[in-house]
Amino acid sequence: MDLRNKLIFRNTALNFLGLVVPLAVGFLSIPLVVRALGTQRFGILSLVWVVFGYFGLFDLGLGRTATKYISEALGREQTERLPGYLWTTVALQAAMGLAAAAALWVAAPVISGRFLNIPAGFVGETVLTLRLVGLSLPVMFVSASFRGVLEASQRFDLVNAVKVPVNVLFYVLPLVGVALGLALPGIVVLLLVSRAAALVVWGALSVRVHPVLRARPAVQRSLVRTLFSFSGWLGLSSVLYAVTSSMDRLVIGSLITVEAVTYYSAPYEAINRVGVIPGSLSMVLFPAFSYLDAGRDGGRAEALFARSMKFILLTTGPLFLYLIFFARGFLTLWLGPDFAAASGLVVQFLAAGFFINAVIAVPNNYLLGIGRVDIAPKYQAVELAAYAALAIAGARLWGIKGVALASAARLVAFTIFLLAASFKPGRIRFGFVWRKGLSGVLTGLGLLALGLTVNAALGFGIAGAGVLALLFLGAAFFRILDGEERGFLLGRLRPGAQLGKT
Repeated sequence: MDLRNKLIFRNTALNFLGLVVPLAVGFLSIPLVVRALGTQRFGILSLVWVVFGYFGLFDLGLGRTATKYISEALGREQTERLPGYLWTTVALQAAMGLAAAAALWVAAPVISGRFLNIPAGFVGETVLTLRLVGLSLPVMFVSASFRGVLEASQRFDLVNAVKVPVNVLFYVLPLVGVALGLALPGIVVLLLVSRAAALVVWGALSVRVHPVLRARPAVQRSLVRTLFSFSGWLGLSSVLYAVTSSMDRLVIGSLITVEAVTYYSAPYEAINRVGVIPGSLSMVLFPAFSYLDAGRDGGRAEALFARSMKFILLTTGPLFLYLIFFARGFLTLWLGPDFAAASGLVVQFLAAGFFINAVIAVPNNYLLGIGRVDIAPKYQAVELAAYAALAIAGARLWGIKGVALASAARLVAFTIFLLAASFKPGRIRFGFVWRKGLSGVLTGLGLLALGLTVNAALGFGIAGAGVLALLFLGAAFFRILDGEERGFLLGRLRPGAQLGKT
């Protein structure tokens, strides 16, 4: 179970494609949606999805918990236990989803009128939009349970066969709604229908993969405590993460304007989407680290840790550096000169923060894999208070630029903390990770940054940056990757390479 394992490569590749295809559609469609809805309505829609994320935390980590226990049952060939785990989780998810939907229905007028700084003419439309979004919560929660069956079964082909079209529709349906003359509530109805259809498909595929699930659904009360005992820390961490990571847009909406939310959130989402690369690997790191820890194979866990850090920095580092150096040109091309003028420095600050934060998937999944699920939420509780104060101060002193700077500082601090928690004697040795590629990739990225600085000073523009990119790729392949990694990549690129074999 390391990066040489073809199964991990296959699943990572499938997850990457499943994430990047919808993002490519979103990259092209977001400017059209902004123009069609207008900056105010798009800002309202962005805030609505933030609120939706908050109420989505009623899940309390049960989705991943279900995946864990179903995986264990399959590993022990105890397929007769699958119906109990699945239907108990489905019942809990449905109950919590309905509770979250009811809470959002009641709270929608207060949220719209007091917390989101919605213009008076849009309050009624926002209340209805929030209530309709709430109706999708039970659907989303139950879908996570059925999707967990497929993930536990390593059927990422089926997972992405459903997830890709659903996520593409998330970006396309707003355009369809605008073309049909629908307001925000009508657009949300279209999205809700697509999610409900996905739930039906998840359920059908789960039963197809495991016919034992055709048994009569039955809730096993004895499993409730077991499920909640594991999901507790995960749920707390998810709650703190969601609140903290959306604090920036809520502060901007409350202290500045809804229009400012658009100038911040559109480039934020674009930069955040580079996370598809570490995200695609993250989905397989947690079970890999769990497997190695159970087998007391610390040496292979350390090698996987080092190799994953190197892979993430090699693939995401150059992208963030180019965003930093070409922020205004990128925004002008994508969203127009108004965004470039308002959000250029925002992109540079956020790109710098996400550059460091990209590797957080490695220490986070490692700590979860060795059972230290408590470390992250303990830090996040302190982080929330500190970041809220920093974001509010930034908004008042420097507008959205100040909030972006506060967000970048938060991303860097959290990453350093989790790395420090992982780099301990008997766990992961910093010296080992440094020698096994971290020193080389950081040196390469430093030289690339220096080259881009010289390129900007000499005015060579895109042409010079392209030459530097080719030089970095060559140096990465011949100097940073080791012989085993070069051989592995060449084997994958060779015609006829079989990704599915293990």
